[in-house]
Amino acid sequence: MSKKNLKQLTVTDLLKKKEELKQKENQREEIYVPSLDAYIIVKKPTRSLCMEALSIAQNESTQDKADLHMVYNCVVEPNLKDEKLQEEFGCIEPTDIVEKIFEAGEIGSISGYCLQMAGYSDSVKAVKDIKN
Repeated sequence: MSKKNLKQLTVTDLLKKKEELKQKENQREEIYVPSLDAYIIVKKPTRSLCMEALSIAQNESTQDKADLHMVYNCVVEPNLKDEKLQEEFGCIEPTDIVEKIFEAGEIGSISGYCLQMAGYSDSVKAVKDIKN
């Protein structure tokens, strides 16, 4: 896409997109989990949840828990916070359920997908870097 095809975003544009932007706050996606041969529903993480996960990841003693934290808080179906589910799987810590249900690689993929939903990827570019 070339710069001449781009337009600058204005306040008027934002006001026209107000409802659309509000809907993004509650964005949910269905994602397929191969080991379960089924899909789950995840929600877009809040900024504060992303910051919590980043903080966990930056601490050497807890860095292996960051993806677990993200998945536990973003998966809405099935409800990983369900007390009966936690009890049946013998979870000591609430996030233990994540490792009991998903494969190790799936946990990272689900967490990464959720972060992408929140815009944590290289999706923005300098206009000068956009080429035909």
